[in-house]
Amino acid sequence: MKQDLIVYLAVLVLALIFFFVITEPVVFSPTISYVLIGLIALGLIFILVRTIQGNVYERRIVFLFVGIAVVLPFFMTIEQKIQLSPEVKSLNDAVLELKPGSKVLVSLDYDPPSAPELQPMAESFFRLCFERDLKVIIMGLWPQGPQQAELAIQKILEYPEVAARNIEYGKDYVNLGFQTGNEFVIQRMGGSFKSMFQTDYYGTPYDSLELVRNISNFSNIDFSFNLSAGYPGTVEWVQIAVDRYGVVLGAGNTAVQAPQMYPYIRSGQLVGLLGGLNGAAEFEKVTGKLGKGTKFMVSQSFAHVIVIAFIIIGNAAYFLGERRGKKKGI
Repeated sequence: MKQDLIVYLAVLVLALIFFFVITEPVVFSPTISYVLIGLIALGLIFILVRTIQGNVYERRIVFLFVGIAVVLPFFMTIEQKIQLSPEVKSLNDAVLELKPGSKVLVSLDYDPPSAPELQPMAESFFRLCFERDLKVIIMGLWPQGPQQAELAIQKILEYPEVAARNIEYGKDYVNLGFQTGNEFVIQRMGGSFKSMFQTDYYGTPYDSLELVRNISNFSNIDFSFNLSAGYPGTVEWVQIAVDRYGVVLGAGNTAVQAPQMYPYIRSGQLVGLLGGLNGAAEFEKVTGKLGKGTKFMVSQSFAHVIVIAFIIIGNAAYFLGERRGKKKGI
């Protein structure tokens, strides 16, 4: 009963925190952040000591601590040390080498369930493109991809340094929308973009869009970037756009999919790769614009530490329980 009360009170506190954060964003100072971390550590030590003494805690306590570990980092001013990988640096270098006005094709091939990993990549990439005056052409082989692009673009346009550039739709960026057909869309685009996208995301005719009016096929594209959560995605872009049409391609993948892309990095078919939350955080670091990727990484690391702590506590409870059983002759 006592544990139930503690859990219910903690859930209520978390709900209140969420309410205040939604209505008025809250950011804890470094001092408060470290105090909270200390309190969590003391709580874990207390549970460990009580477990050694023979007390058993319900799994709801574990869920509570994991929930706190996931939520708190979003309000803390603590940065995690991030080591930059070569494939992330090479992607950033490839974008920096593009001249202002260069045409960049971005295909968002994922849906909302994969957004926690891939959306921070999209936001960072669009922001970098706009700040360097690169012209962005958006599309998607997944139905929800163009919608995710719209969410990212609208957020990026709110940043003062981007808003000051007076980014115009149709001139600085275009969203061509979704087209069904999987890898056959890429194949057809090699001959003609217009054959696959006669109108854009909003229904505007292709020839009425200043940015793409004179773009016939991949030969008019300076760089391509694919964000993928599966099929169709990066593999298909490499096999068709890169191998057949010579497209220069970078990619961002979920953590599960990313290991499959490293052979393409070694062969030079991909110029760079962002893998999972870590890749998103690394890209934010190298571009100098910290965002959700960095916050999510801290949150993920906190949760991992809590889980490891409870594994230790659980093992301690198990072995001590066995020892007590042997002493009692059970």
